Amino acid sequence: MTVREACIVAGGAGTRLRPLTTTTPKPLLPFCGEPFLVGVLARLAAVGVERVLLVVGADPIPFEVLEPHADALGVTLEFVPEPTPLDTAGGVRAALDRVTGTFLVLNGDILTDVDLAAAIAAHRDADAAATLVLTRVEDTSSFGVCVLDGTRITAFVEKPDPGTLPGQDAVNAGTYVLEPGALSGFPVGRLSFERQVFPQLVAAGQRVEGFVSDAAWADLGTPERYLTGHRLALDGELAWPSLDAVGDAGGGVRIASDAWVADDARLVGPVLLQRGARVERGASVGPYVVIGAGGTVGEDSNVVDSVLADRVHLGADVVAHRLLAGQGARVASGTVLGRDVVLGDDVRLDPASPVPDGARVPDPAA
Repeated sequence: MTVREACIVAGGAGTRLRPLTTTTPKPLLPFCGEPFLVGVLARLAAVGVERVLLVVGADPIPFEVLEPHADALGVTLEFVPEPTPLDTAGGVRAALDRVTGTFLVLNGDILTDVDLAAAIAAHRDADAAATLVLTRVEDTSSFGVCVLDGTRITAFVEKPDPGTLPGQDAVNAGTYVLEPGALSGFPVGRLSFERQVFPQLVAAGQRVEGFVSDAAWADLGTPERYLTGHRLALDGELAWPSLDAVGDAGGGVRIASDAWVADDARLVGPVLLQRGARVERGASVGPYVVIGAGGTVGEDSNVVDSVLADRVHLGADVVAHRLLAGQGARVASGTVLGRDVVLGDDVRLDPASPVPDGARVPDPAA
C-alpha cells in the first residue's frame, strides 16, 4: 500500500551555517542548484506521496517558494508553523489531526537517497507502530545506537564507547514511517522523537522496527558537511533530482543547455553548471564545484571544491577553494580569498579587503 502523506521537520535555525542562513532557512539553501527541499519533495512524489505537511518555524512565508515546485509534482503542500520550538517531534504531534493514515517523517536537513518504498514495505510487513531508517557507523561514540534483535529495536544507548556494544552499530538516520497511534498517546507540546517517543514506545512493548540502509547519508548542518553532501552527489554516491536533470557530458561535467563556457576554459569533473552560468576564458573550474543559475567565473579564475548559489559573480584572477557563496554575492577581480570562506547573500568584496581562511562575511557574531 502506498503512503500518501509525509511530514518534513524544517524548523531549525541553521545557526552553524550562518551567514548563509541569515536570510534563507537552512532547508531552502541550494543543493545542486535548487532549494534542498525541492529535491526532497521530488523524492516523496516518486513513491506516491500526495500531501506534505511542512513543519516550519514561526514564519512560513519563506517556504512559499516551494509551492510551484509542489504543484508541478502533483503534491499538496501544507505549512505547520511552530511559533516556539517544539523539539524534533512536537511539531509533528501538533499536526497529527491532519494525518489520515501511515505517514513518513523526514528531517529537513538530512541528505539521503534511502529507498523509501522499501522502508514502507518493511514497516507494513512487520506491522510496526514505528519504523526507523538506520545507518551503520564505525565509531558509535558520537551517536545514539539503536539496539537490534533481528530487525526489531529493543533499546537505545546514547554515545557508547567503541566496542562496548558488540555487533550493534546502527544509528538513527532521521527518516521514519509512523502510524498515527505512535504519537497520539503523547500530549501536544515540546516532544522529542529520540529521547521520548521511540524509547517510550519500546518500553511499552510496541513494535519499533529498524530498517538498516546502506544508502548515502549526510547531515548538511555545517559548511563542511554541506560541501561533503555536494561531493557525495557529484560523485554519484546518491541520486539527486536537480543534478540528474542535467546530462553528464563526460567525466562528471554537467552543463545546463543555456550555460556558456569559453573555449579555453577548463572544467575538471565532477562539476555542475546551472542555467545561464558562465565560465570566462582562461578560468579553471572543478573538481567538486556547483555554479548556480546566472553565476559567473571570471577570466583566469580558479574554483575548486566550492558551491556558488544563483547569480554569484567571481571577477577575474580570483582563487576560490572551498568557498560557499550565497545568492548574489560578488567578488571583484583580484580579491584574495582564503580557504573555507562563507559569504552571505549579496555580499560585495573588493581587492582592498583580503579575506582570511575560514572567514564568514558578514561575521554572524558581529
